[in-house]
Order: sequence, then C-alpha cells, then structure tokens
Amino acid sequence: MTVSAQATPGWLELEGKVAVVTGAASGIGAEIARQLASVGARVALLDRDEPGAIATASAMAATGARAVAVACDIADKASVDQAAAQVERELGRCDVLVNNAATIYAAALMDIDLQRWNQLMAVNVGGFLLCSQAFGRQMIAAGGGGSIVHIASISGRVPQPYSGPYSVSKAGVKMLSQLLAVELGEHGIRSNVVSPAMVRTPLTEGIYQNPDVLHRREEIVPARRISGPRDLAEVVLFLASARSGYVNGQDILVDGGLSTAWLTLIPRPGFEKADAAKS
Repeated sequence: MTVSAQATPGWLELEGKVAVVTGAASGIGAEIARQLASVGARVALLDRDEPGAIATASAMAATGARAVAVACDIADKASVDQAAAQVERELGRCDVLVNNAATIYAAALMDIDLQRWNQLMAVNVGGFLLCSQAFGRQMIAAGGGGSIVHIASISGRVPQPYSGPYSVSKAGVKMLSQLLAVELGEHGIRSNVVSPAMVRTPLTEGIYQNPDVLHRREEIVPARRISGPRDLAEVVLFLASARSGYVNGQDILVDGGLSTAWLTLIPRPGFEKADAAKS
C-alpha cells in the first residue's frame, strides 16, 4: 500500500521548516515546492522567471501554504546573496535547500561553443555552489543541521552523446554534493543528489505527444511508464526530512529501473522467444 506524504505530514517533521527551491516557477521545481508546502514547510521559490515564480507561489498561497517568490539568477553571486537575505528576512533562516535550476545546451563535442559551455557550467554547477554557500551559511549560523538536495540526472552517470556539457555538469553536481557532505557534515548538514531519467514536464511534453515515441520509451523502462515531477518530489521530501537523517553524500537514481535494464537491449540468440514473452 502506498501512503501519500500529504496524509502524514508530521512524520516528516518538516512543519515550519524554511525550504528554498531554485528553478521553482514551473516543472519539477514547482512540484517540489508544492509538496514541501503540503507537509507544512515555509517555501521560497527562486527563479529568474519572476512572474512565473509569483504565479506559482500565489497559487500555493491560495491553498493555505506559506510561499514567497524570489527573483534570482543563481549564476550571479550578488543575486544569490540578495535572494538569501530576502528569504531570511521574510521566512527565516534556511533549513532545506533544493538545487534544481538548470539549463540545457545540446551539441556534439566537436561543435561545442566554449562561451555557451561556460554559461551552462556557471548555472548547472556554479549556481549550485553559490546557493549551497549562501544558504549553507544560514544553516550554520542557525546552529547547524539542515539538508541540501541537488537535482542531477542519469546522464551524469551514463554518457549521453550530443548532450554537450549537460552530462558533464550533472556529473560535477554529484561530486559537488559529495564534497559538501564531507565538509558540512560536522555542522549536521547533509548533502544528497536525486538523479532522474526520463521525466514528463512542460518542457519535454512535446516529445511524449508522439504515441510511438511514448510507447518505445515506456517499453524500455521496467516500471513501464515515464516519471512525472511528483515522483522526484517525493524522494526530495524524504531527503529533506528527519526520516533520512543518516543519509549523506548519496545519489539516488529515480528511473523506474531503467539503469538496471541495459542488458535487456542486447540480442541474445536462443532467448528471443523468452524475451518476447516478457514484453
């Protein structure tokens, strides 16, 4: 039986905690913000898209949630510091940071434009560092304790050709998280990664409107479905909560079993009928 986190908010011990989610105007970030608010956290939604963040925060507030929108470019230190000060002023010191904001630039490595490579790295790795510094200092100043959760990708573990610097940046996020886990552990601050595979979001939904593509993708996932933002948000809730108090420096793959199924894609003479019967 599956029990919704919304049904038992006290179990997670997140009531009244201050949670900061970057890239929270829409998609995965917005769902993470909503789920954190649903269990009683006070949530700051950071995004370069200020109107989008305001709209999402307003919709959350209409349901009784404590949510504020904060304009922030995570690649800009001054912007991050200003956002951190605003969060502390309006909600209090940060207890949970979810580094989610990221950008994508896809190209073959031989064709990569160095300026665009550096711009992506400034957001996908540098931005995670800047936010970890600013909000991590708040956690330390409050006496220690806290959780930092970074959204990475399965492509940070498995090379994704023609994804340009994206795979490299997500691999960097994993190492950044592990270093933070070691260096901030003495303050009771944990740092972990959530790595999704295929996710249906407003950004990717166009792909899944093609029934053939949807079927072929679902067919290679043991769970036989493509994940949604809620699947990731619930793992983030666990890592943000006291229930994961001894989980630190880990990378949790949320892929429906995809990463365990690579060998099923290799033809096996003599086993074709058995494989067909399973499909």
